[in-house]
Amino acid sequence: MIPDTQSYVDYRHQAWSGFPFDAIEQFYAQMWWVATNARSSGGDIVFATHVGDVWQHYSEWMDPAHAARGFKWMPNGGSETAMSPKVQTRAFEIPAAVQAFKLIADKLPFSVVAGNHDYDALWTDPAHPPRPERKVGVRHLGGLTGFQSAFSNTSSFFAGRSWYVDSRDGGPDSAQVFTAGQCHFLHIGLQYHAPDASLNWATAVIARYPGVPTIVTTHDYLGRDGKRNMTSNPLNSALDPLDNDPEKIWEKFLSAHDQIFLVLSGHVSGQSFSIDTNRAGNPVYQIMADYQERNRTAIDAGVDGPTGDGWLRLLKFRLDTAHPKIEVRTYSTHYGKFAAEIPEYGAWYKAREKQGHLSDEDFLRRDEFTIDLRDFHRRFGAPVGASVR
Repeated sequence: MIPDTQSYVDYRHQAWSGFPFDAIEQFYAQMWWVATNARSSGGDIVFATHVGDVWQHYSEWMDPAHAARGFKWMPNGGSETAMSPKVQTRAFEIPAAVQAFKLIADKLPFSVVAGNHDYDALWTDPAHPPRPERKVGVRHLGGLTGFQSAFSNTSSFFAGRSWYVDSRDGGPDSAQVFTAGQCHFLHIGLQYHAPDASLNWATAVIARYPGVPTIVTTHDYLGRDGKRNMTSNPLNSALDPLDNDPEKIWEKFLSAHDQIFLVLSGHVSGQSFSIDTNRAGNPVYQIMADYQERNRTAIDAGVDGPTGDGWLRLLKFRLDTAHPKIEVRTYSTHYGKFAAEIPEYGAWYKAREKQGHLSDEDFLRRDEFTIDLRDFHRRFGAPVGASVR
């Protein structure tokens, strides 16, 4: 599970922009580590999923499709990222991200979904502009030509790959299959605030793989409190009835298909875990992780800009026993250590990720924990040799 990489790819975080080091090298190191530890290289990793926000900046004010539908725009207020489109997005950030994914391209099946920063355009609706009491108005996203230039279904990453089984919208929604031991999995990646067309497509994909354990990755889904995140701006459904917020994605799609047992997301700096019950009465395990604001490597270099510090999520599935589980660990390819191996872990990160009220031990438990898949064999069948009670 590769959390938001936008801070690594941000053109402002490179030596040629005056930053003390090239943050992109931390992203390359992550992907090299994944490739080195892939099953094809003699390791254990059989699948990788990027949760979105691959890069940082936008490249247009409004995309042609929304303009043709009558949407209007005005410039955004708020952060530097939103203030204007950047030529560096297509000149550096997207090509740099492509180079990172080339490191794993022939090593293992993988997915990458479009996060809000991966769209071409971010604009403010003139009917809901910034006001004195708030710095930003109501925003919306549009356009995926940049994303498609990197990760389309016809790209060398995915064209002709037997494990890449379907896509929609040229690649921002996609589906993959992979195996681990005796178990076959279906993975579905959904773009940010997936519209109805995406959910209908995903439903059709599931119908082609009935009963196969299914994992869904989408960028914005959980908040730090483990509840569905309804505080994002852009909240696309606020302006466009074709789009869905996290609650609607749960109601319309995730809760409706019993074979979906795991949902992965990022977007909100920090981490969370929760379990909800689907319409069939079975648990759906939900994990959020986003380390884009982590900045220890920057502080050590004398600046305070976030880079990410190389943190990945590792999900080890243990399904060949009567008590299946997922062991979740958090590993930094920069430090070469798991979170539990760094005594300063809580002191470094918990306040920055708005969890300063937690003890160091409780904060660590949000990054290193075990999920009891007590229902897995009953729902999907036990492997040979595993008795089920």
